[in-house]
Amino acid sequence: MTAILVVLVHLAFALAITPVLIGVMRTVRARLEGRSGGGIGQPWRDVLKLLAKEPLRAPGSTPVLSAAPVLLMASSLVLSALVPLVSTLALPSVPGDLFVVVSVLLLGTVALALLGLESGTAFGGMGSSRHMVIAALVEPTVLLSIYAISGPVGSSVLSVIVAARSADPASLLNPVSLLAIVALVVVVIAETGRLPVDNPSTHLELTMVHEAMILESGGRDLGWLEFGSWLRLTALLGLVANLAVPFGVAPDASLVGLLVGVATGAVKLLLAGALLAAVEVFLAKLRLFRVPELLAGSFVLAFLSVSAAYLVF
Repeated sequence: MTAILVVLVHLAFALAITPVLIGVMRTVRARLEGRSGGGIGQPWRDVLKLLAKEPLRAPGSTPVLSAAPVLLMASSLVLSALVPLVSTLALPSVPGDLFVVVSVLLLGTVALALLGLESGTAFGGMGSSRHMVIAALVEPTVLLSIYAISGPVGSSVLSVIVAARSADPASLLNPVSLLAIVALVVVVIAETGRLPVDNPSTHLELTMVHEAMILESGGRDLGWLEFGSWLRLTALLGLVANLAVPFGVAPDASLVGLLVGVATGAVKLLLAGALLAAVEVFLAKLRLFRVPELLAGSFVLAFLSVSAAYLVF
């Protein structure tokens, strides 16, 4: 029962903090660019407005058009429940194992790619193709990075890894950890469609990846797609933040521990999001054929972290 309570807290925390995180990131970027922006509460208003609208679907469209947004949202919720955002207490029957988390992440990725192909337009097919190329380069980096960090722990369960790093602060500054965290930061940027891999605020054909796949969606479908994509950012950014700074994560389901975990998790997420948005202002989107070079670089860092793990430990 305590593990189920922790999962519910994770879900409530992710659902509550996600629009605030997106609002903070947009506000930071707007202020640095000399604009006023829509405010921190604008993402809440956007999602509520979209969810209240009936989606319009073209005649002859298949169930993929309506199922893909729900599948993306469902996989994002499962991802948020498995990642140790607030507490390291996990469900015994469904542990937050590295391979389970990557599989859930890939499920949402495939749902988005199928949605882009379902539109039947060159735009959608191009976005899906680019999306899967990026995913094919990102997933091995995730596996290698977490595997390198899990070596000293002896477990691939994310909650166990975070708990072990919290108990041993010296492990945070060794070469294995630093290389793996840098590789994971690049993974988060690529997987969530942030600069310099993708520009989330553009509709230009030559630069779109994520936007190209959801261009034909509207109303409630678009609301689920947007919120599901934001949840993925929250889960991945929270995972990296807790791996880099694992302090404050509750080791159990006590009330005080969960309150401290929620407070520290919110602070770490918002600071990480603000930093990411600030860095994006000074970056330009990479050319499409330069993106594999960036992702290959992150894979090399992850591979080096695994090699260093065998030498150090």
